[in-house]
Amino acid sequence: MDIKNIRNFSIIAHIDHGKSTLADRMLEITGTIEKRKMQDQVLDSMELERERGITIKMQPVRMAFEAADGQKYVLNLIDTPGHIDFSYEVSRSLKAVEGSILLVDATQGVQAQTLTTLNMAREAGLTIIPVVSKIDSQLARTEEVVTEVCQLLKCQPDDVVRVSGKTGDGVEHLLEEVVKRVPAPVASALQSDLQERFRSIVFDFQYSNHTGVIVYVRVFGGSAGKHDRLIFKVAGREFEAIEVGIFAPANTPAESLGAGEIGYIVTGIKEPGVASVGDTVSSNRDGLPPLPGYQSPRPVVWASLYPESQDDLSLLRQALGRLQLSDSAFTYEEEASGTLGKGYRCGFLGMLHLEIMTERLRREFNLELIVTMPTITYNVKLKNGKAVTIYSPALFPDDHDIAGVSEPIVTMKIITPPQYIGVLMTSIYEHEGEVISTDNFGDNRTMLTLHMPLRELMRNFFDEVKSMSSGYASISYDITEEKVADVVRMDILVADEVVPAFSRVVSRRRATEEGEWAVEKLHNILPREMFSFKIQAKALGRIISSRSLSGMKKDVAGTLSGGDITRKMKLREQQKKGKKRMKAHGKVNIPQEVFVKMMRSGE
Repeated sequence: MDIKNIRNFSIIAHIDHGKSTLADRMLEITGTIEKRKMQDQVLDSMELERERGITIKMQPVRMAFEAADGQKYVLNLIDTPGHIDFSYEVSRSLKAVEGSILLVDATQGVQAQTLTTLNMAREAGLTIIPVVSKIDSQLARTEEVVTEVCQLLKCQPDDVVRVSGKTGDGVEHLLEEVVKRVPAPVASALQSDLQERFRSIVFDFQYSNHTGVIVYVRVFGGSAGKHDRLIFKVAGREFEAIEVGIFAPANTPAESLGAGEIGYIVTGIKEPGVASVGDTVSSNRDGLPPLPGYQSPRPVVWASLYPESQDDLSLLRQALGRLQLSDSAFTYEEEASGTLGKGYRCGFLGMLHLEIMTERLRREFNLELIVTMPTITYNVKLKNGKAVTIYSPALFPDDHDIAGVSEPIVTMKIITPPQYIGVLMTSIYEHEGEVISTDNFGDNRTMLTLHMPLRELMRNFFDEVKSMSSGYASISYDITEEKVADVVRMDILVADEVVPAFSRVVSRRRATEEGEWAVEKLHNILPREMFSFKIQAKALGRIISSRSLSGMKKDVAGTLSGGDITRKMKLREQQKKGKKRMKAHGKVNIPQEVFVKMMRSGE
């Protein structure tokens, strides 16, 4: 294929603005998938994606398109996630393309995440095609939203393409605009005598039990085919290409991959840690430096995962390794707990990322897990002069040992209709937020810019904002700095024993409130035992909240009828002594669903 006839582009948007539906219509119009095989969200291959109606993994696909002038083109589309937790997926896809469709829902207008993804595309130097979707909806404010988009991009109304992913209206015109506006790929910017050497960057990969690691690459120069000797430049590992191919949308073998194309290479490598996102795959020993890669993602939320049975520890280790191959933003390291045994400390990009990954572990690997309360990273300075970084609440030092604590602060944007600003301000204050600026955005929207501790953002702030604004407000954020934090560790004791999975770091001024909430919730969801026991919250060196859960009652003498009353009294006395021994030595069994419900603090 002539490089001049290739167009590489992605679709970026806020969550739920119709990216996958628009991609479906493109696949239909270009004949990439036959109509009888068509299904909704065809590029969302994961069961979880279909259930939740969201895109979790970016998905490339190649389409053949004949333009109105009769010229044939190859269009490489990368469908991307919209939720902020998966923005690393978006950033990697943008490095593999020359243009981006910025999709805005005609019923919702420009949202906070729209601004974030737009900035990412601009930083990558991409050509932006503004598109307003869902123009067929009865709630569509098409012209009003077009005006918003024009203000945002400083473009003319005629530059904005209007489409309906549901009916297909305007989609063919959009493909024509992609051909016209998105520039053709430029062959490698190397010296002309070196351009024949194969050079590509890895933007994603997957793992197959039969063929090992399959890398997704964007080719910048030369070509590679089956049986070619290639090398990972950063890892320094050589391999022979078992197969090369394209996404149509399933993996489809091809004779070769050339400059400007997007495709996959089957490496045959089965050990973990060799392939990595951002590595350069090139001709064997070409003597050239690697291409500029990707910045490694920094985990935002940490949680520990333990198997319910320690017999499953090796299975959990294998499962985490496999998941890391399909999601390079996910990190893990081994740790041990005196109560829960051995497990893994895992880093995630947000609460949804954590929820999705733990759900995948349960479904795809049939693992029963104990998940600790999610937390963030704190930098703690001790009174003895040492400085430590704390990833786990259970390891957070006692209050009397701490000289100072710093925590991450996020810069957040909230776009909302003006009538909800009053209630949102109350919530922002409760979550220790500090409003920096307020700007009018469009005819009937306001954008709040504020600073807030990441710790507070995790404390159900997303759900509160959605609830208070009747779903109209949207949020995006970036971690921008660190500030001094006034926080303490709160432990939860069940039957006088600390449960590390329930430990959390909380604001000092709200420690009592948090303790009462945690104790009350556990009191409601913990199953009763044969003996009574206490549920307590401890912080600042004292018990700040306590509830007793009474034991199950069983009349051991109930089956006796008649006879001397002393027989019944003797049996009941024996039961009383037995319960006393159980209370002294018994251990409370906490089911896995209790840990899950405590993690989802909004339930």
